[in-house]
Amino acid sequence: MASFRIGLFLFAPVFVFLFLSTPAHCGGEEDSVFKGINSYRQAQNLQPFNQNKKASCLAEEVADEIEDEPCETVNQYAPGLSAGNPKIPNLQKHIDKCDININTTIDGAILPVCVSKLEPTVVLSNYTHNNRYARYLNNSIYTGAGLGSEHDWMVLVLTTNTTTGSFSAATSLFADVGALMGLLMLALLVLMIN
Repeated sequence: MASFRIGLFLFAPVFVFLFLSTPAHCGGEEDSVFKGINSYRQAQNLQPFNQNKKASCLAEEVADEIEDEPCETVNQYAPGLSAGNPKIPNLQKHIDKCDININTTIDGAILPVCVSKLEPTVVLSNYTHNNRYARYLNNSIYTGAGLGSEHDWMVLVLTTNTTTGSFSAATSLFADVGALMGLLMLALLVLMIN
């Protein structure tokens, strides 16, 4: 009887987790496009993209931001993040919300497309057959990706494995102060030994 109670006790949290949690993966269209992009990369003899959670977060935020924009405005968004940030409204707010250090996004790219009803084959064709986007997909510097979508917009965010494009977490003031205190303690210790 005690083992039954323990089993029931352990089953309840698992049941709650499975049925009340939201899945952390992309939707059907996003999954299909991500797989298609990776197949395209492999056909180009490039490594497939790794999914990057922070890039996915940023892609979702950007897609949410521009969801009500007409498709004709797609060309106003410059793909690269380095020279002249794309004209994405509230970009810094989205970067902060996704806990990304702005210095680790410089080599990244934000690639929005607008396709009626987000038909996956048409979205994929936009990314792979349009030089504006294909040059990013064909560049081996990009190693990670995240997708987000809202209404007719899909946003692909690309990351690199460099310190200026990894989309790593924002540095906190406490981490900076802690590192500085560690250096001061080390300097004090060296002075005391000599």
